[in-house]
Amino acid sequence: MARGLKSFEDLKVLGKQLKEGAAERAAAEAERLAEEAARIEREKQKVAEAGMFRTTMKGVNKLPESNRYVPQLPKPVIAPPPAPKRKLTATEQKNDDAAVLRESLSDLFGVEHYMEEEPSLNYLAPGVGSDVMKRLRKNYWPVQDELDLHGLRRDDARNALAGFLGRAVQRNQRCVCVIHGRGFGSRGGEPVLKSMVHSWLVQTDGVIAFCQAHAAEGGEGALIVLLRAALRPER
Repeated sequence: MARGLKSFEDLKVLGKQLKEGAAERAAAEAERLAEEAARIEREKQKVAEAGMFRTTMKGVNKLPESNRYVPQLPKPVIAPPPAPKRKLTATEQKNDDAAVLRESLSDLFGVEHYMEEEPSLNYLAPGVGSDVMKRLRKNYWPVQDELDLHGLRRDDARNALAGFLGRAVQRNQRCVCVIHGRGFGSRGGEPVLKSMVHSWLVQTDGVIAFCQAHAAEGGEGALIVLLRAALRPER
């Protein structure tokens, strides 16, 4: 008797499961039908809109090609090729190099940390051996040209020095003398031009050393300047 009751309970559970499965299937079918109905409605709407458009455009003719406005795209602007540069003459090249040198020299350039021993006496470019300074002091290289800056204003002196050094390098001159004076006529007795000349020389690429001239060459009022060409091997 107990076994029969157990089988009946199982039957009830099975029936419940079948009902739940049928309900889920019915819900899924209802959802599918609703989506299908919505799709059909959208198709009808598209057909109706297409019909309205055709009705609206009825009797409208296409414009002939001659009456249509076709926007013109702007033509690309092609820059003309640059004119070929004329080769500078030797004189023009020399003047151009001198101008570049003048513009590169600053009056505010500090030279103290470049100077050897007494700042007002000697300068040796980085990487140049100390033996070069010893030979320069002993007049190892003869002075080949000199520039006197006495009485010149600062700007005039700068331009004169730049041009002088440019010509010296072009002539492959090795050693030159620059006379800046002792500054006795300067305001306050300070040798302003002297310090400016030191600064300009240090900024000039071709200058590798300079020292105070011997008494016979100007002493404290002049500098013996060694140019880079001085290190080229002699033939």
